[in-house]
Amino acid sequence: MGIIVQKYGGTSVGTPERMRVVADRIVKAADRGDRVVVVVSAMGDFTDDLIELAAQIDPEPPEREMDMLLATGEQVSIALLAMAIHATGYRAISFTGPQVGIMTDHGHTKAKILEVRADRVRAALEDGQIVIVAGFQGMTPDGQITTLGRGGSDTTAVAIAAGVGADVCEIYTDVDGVYTADPRVVPDARKIDEISYEAMLELAANGAGVLNLRAVEFARNHGVVIHCRSSFTDIPGTIVREAYDSMEQAIISGVTCDSSEAKVTIRDVPDHPGVAAAVFTRMAESNVNVDMIIQNISEAGTTDISFTVPETDLVRARRAADAVVQELGAREWVVDESIAKISLIGAGMKTHPGVAAQMFRALSDAGVNIDLISTSTIRVTCVVSGDDAATAVRALHASFGLSEDEITIESIPGCGEGE
Repeated sequence: MGIIVQKYGGTSVGTPERMRVVADRIVKAADRGDRVVVVVSAMGDFTDDLIELAAQIDPEPPEREMDMLLATGEQVSIALLAMAIHATGYRAISFTGPQVGIMTDHGHTKAKILEVRADRVRAALEDGQIVIVAGFQGMTPDGQITTLGRGGSDTTAVAIAAGVGADVCEIYTDVDGVYTADPRVVPDARKIDEISYEAMLELAANGAGVLNLRAVEFARNHGVVIHCRSSFTDIPGTIVREAYDSMEQAIISGVTCDSSEAKVTIRDVPDHPGVAAAVFTRMAESNVNVDMIIQNISEAGTTDISFTVPETDLVRARRAADAVVQELGAREWVVDESIAKISLIGAGMKTHPGVAAQMFRALSDAGVNIDLISTSTIRVTCVVSGDDAATAVRALHASFGLSEDEITIESIPGCGEGE
């Protein structure tokens, strides 16, 4: 008898009918002899509706009160799902995040999990009950309600799986796995059967919305195997686990597009030591997550610093940029919200030269202009105009043959393997 954790997103539990379908799937797992913990999100667009409701009261509401408001969405889901399971004849019990000991820091609206005290979950499982846990929420050591940010229910599920020593954490969504690109943009994108934590982290960090980045990080750090699959079919999905010797390390795992960021540029910043530290200290103090950073070559003693931030942090970033301009005597700051990050990701890139050159050539041939470039050992990211995003993704997917079993890497003169 194993322990499995299942997580269902808002679409999967969006209506009473879908709740019953999810309840039947959970019961089937229990019928197989598994002990089941279920983590659920708020129903459908419930969270978005709450955010809109708050905005009608206050365009910039206190983050603590937003957490109090948003945490209610998951409480509706867990109670209804527990009722649906009871209706099948099984015993179920629902818990909020604080009730099962999900302890977080004080970062309201995007708190980080510090500890999971899973004793209450284990006790309920030992008592033969199916446990339903509210995703997305936790509690600080001094009793404040917090939420974990968008996609936080994935993180809750993985954290619970680590806390109870689950055999697998099944993340159920409205797609049947991780694909080489968004199938809505590239219809012939191919489903990936198995992928390493390393590659999945890069995919999640760069726009592959099927799994939450922090959930994958937590899984890697605690050795939790994730099975990403559809809540509407029984076909296998994508397994995310630690790489092992016989696991095929794809040269390119996929192409992602992230249109959820904006580019901030601070112009004519005095070019002397400590300036960059001052800029990004101010951003950190304002709780702004900074992604890509580019500093231009100095001219006449000044330089431009550009960086990307999530659009959700843009209000705070604007305030921080205002302060930076005043503090450093820079000329101005500007924001470009019409950008997209296009990333090419694959663990095999480490040993295959020429990938970046082929990427840039494919974008050039498609008429896509590159604004910023960032790289890691298994990723190349370009910032392009948002209008060119779909064109860029399709061009790269085709250039590298990602719909096929064999990835196409062009021969680059002078860049043979081992040179």
